[in-house]
Amino acid sequence: MGVHGQWIDFGSEAPVHRALDVDWIHGSPSAKHNTDPDIQVHAYDEHTFILRQNKAINYEAPFLFLVFGNTRAVLIDTGATESAEFFPLRRVVDEVVGRWLAAHPRDDYGLLVLHTHAHRDHIAGDAQFADRPGTTVVGADLDSAWAYFGFADEADRVARVDLGGRVLECLATPGHHKAAVTYYDPHTGFLLTGDTVYPGRLYVEDWAAFGRTVDRLIAFAGTRPVTHVLGCHIEMTTQSGVDYPVRTTYQPDEPPLEMTVDHLRDIRAAIDEIGTRPGRHPYPGFVICREDD
Repeated sequence: MGVHGQWIDFGSEAPVHRALDVDWIHGSPSAKHNTDPDIQVHAYDEHTFILRQNKAINYEAPFLFLVFGNTRAVLIDTGATESAEFFPLRRVVDEVVGRWLAAHPRDDYGLLVLHTHAHRDHIAGDAQFADRPGTTVVGADLDSAWAYFGFADEADRVARVDLGGRVLECLATPGHHKAAVTYYDPHTGFLLTGDTVYPGRLYVEDWAAFGRTVDRLIAFAGTRPVTHVLGCHIEMTTQSGVDYPVRTTYQPDEPPLEMTVDHLRDIRAAIDEIGTRPGRHPYPGFVICREDD
């Protein structure tokens, strides 16, 4: 693969902690009269973009991540809406890729589509990329994802995805979903935790696996510089322990998306406190919803 522009060094320096002081689109009192963009695009740096779906299109309003390397980019998750008419994800991604390539010319630049897990609000836009040239879409289901990352043979391995000098580290992190994957980007220090950890309702389908996953994330973060722990939703309010009701389409009082490694430790303490009790358990920055065994 040819590179016309300068080869970008993604790995020689430790990640810089940049503030994520973003006014995220968060819906409006009337979805019918909502004037927000279909997809908000925030440039964390010139090679890293965070996207949020408009709540007027789907109340889940998931966050997606577009990360550039020297030879290909990766899009992590594809949102909650299939229709390109109502949710023009491919068009927006192509526009961002086009601008990046104008600044950093490359031949035959690829796109890889991966997922944090297989729930509908994270995979609905996959079909928009099915016929995109130079694009590989890896299925989010257990068989497809585990085969791609090599987790089927070694569940505890740290898989590596090379984007061309920018190498993501990938971990199997079941608990919320059996095929959940967490991604670590050494360039930014982002730990991308999907629906496993985020400021909202942490739905746990496998309690034992969830505990092991949180322990693993704490241990992993202890050996890497983590700047931000980033999940895929915001469901809490800024009032301690209070979340917005399910299907809320207007959230004017959202806390930040970004969390910290200390939140992982708080979740670990909450797991110990909850013990064998199923149900809903609110804590200051999250709510743990444990399914009955």
